[in-house]
Amino acid sequence: MTQQSKGNIFALLPLLIFILLFIGTGVITQDFSNMPLNVAVIIASAVAIAMNHRGKLSKKIEIFTKGAGHENIILMVIIFVLAGAFSEVARGMGAVDATVNLGLSLLPANLLMVGLFIIGCFISITMGTSMGTVVALAPIGIGIAEQTDIPMALAMATVIGGAMFGDNLSMISDTTIASARTQNTSMSDKFKTNFFIVIPGAIITAIILWVITAGNHVNDLGDYSYDFVKVLPYLIVLIVAILGVNVMIVLIGGTIFAGVIGLIDGSYTGTTFIQAISQGIINMEDIAIVALFIGGIVGMIQHNGGIEYLLQFVKNRIKSKKGAEFGIAGLVSVADISTANNTISIIMTGPLAKNIANEYDVDPRKSASILDIFAACWQGIVPYGGQMLAVAGLASISPLAIMPYSFYPVLLGICGVIAILIGFPQFKNSKTT
Repeated sequence: MTQQSKGNIFALLPLLIFILLFIGTGVITQDFSNMPLNVAVIIASAVAIAMNHRGKLSKKIEIFTKGAGHENIILMVIIFVLAGAFSEVARGMGAVDATVNLGLSLLPANLLMVGLFIIGCFISITMGTSMGTVVALAPIGIGIAEQTDIPMALAMATVIGGAMFGDNLSMISDTTIASARTQNTSMSDKFKTNFFIVIPGAIITAIILWVITAGNHVNDLGDYSYDFVKVLPYLIVLIVAILGVNVMIVLIGGTIFAGVIGLIDGSYTGTTFIQAISQGIINMEDIAIVALFIGGIVGMIQHNGGIEYLLQFVKNRIKSKKGAEFGIAGLVSVADISTANNTISIIMTGPLAKNIANEYDVDPRKSASILDIFAACWQGIVPYGGQMLAVAGLASISPLAIMPYSFYPVLLGICGVIAILIGFPQFKNSKTT
């Protein structure tokens, strides 16, 4: 994608308009449904295309559509619709109720969110993908919220928190690979450094979840009876995903497996099974379209110099080693807020971060960790990120309702800031190259 060499602050206007429309309207009116996400993103897209008046309209539309058609955006859209199909088919054959009842029979209500968070951490660190974790665990979180006093937004934020834990640490995560490679350090060294920085945040998150759900009670479900066969779709999906199978294959296979169980036990006929798949896809269409438009907006912002402006703005304010580490954190933060994609933000800012790290003697293990930590932090917070859109779509709630419960992403960022302030960890030997 073509990008102007000179930064341009005005190129950020579409993103600002989108945020003001989506969030500002809700704050002013106290009702976030007054400005639907799809309307806000279309208005911002129109502004993005209208900017740079010297360019031909056809050329600007081409740039917008290339951004919307970026391979990561299209992959995200496909995952959205497949996740919707799996979620609806599994729900229709009773998998959610069975899984929730199983959990309720094993854990008290005040430990359900803690358990969900820990499971999410484990799955994401073994899978290496936050999106895969989100679409696998969100239906279970929804079921737990429906059968307890736990707010739906809290359950979805817990799923995202667990997903971002592993996305930030996993040895097979694309963000770990990108951050380690751009900083010229090994993934195992990056993992060790990163782990000790963020683990306090995970522990505090678990404690917070335990405390705030201590008074919750479970709805009267009798003896919490469940058919273990109906739990198998989720169990198989999680196991297969952990083994490293592509998330699209996992979701397609899970949908078919859940449908076959439903056909055997009479929950579905051939027609109702197909209708459930269709309904699941329809449920995610709105979110998928929003993701496409956001990709187009980011493409226009990048072409017009908005991303370049942000990167240079941060770089020009670095004066010391500690400032360099905060500068690297700021670089990847503004990139992720602008692109809503943590992998792209790391790839985009990694080379510049490496130059800064070399100039100010920042250990590459630390710079790689900072890149990944702050990219994951903001990715778990921004209401227009893929993970947030996915769980909001599955749960039929506003992404903004989830944000106040984003304990782990916030604590992830706080841990990163503290590590920079106190110079943690101390390295016995520098690996700066």
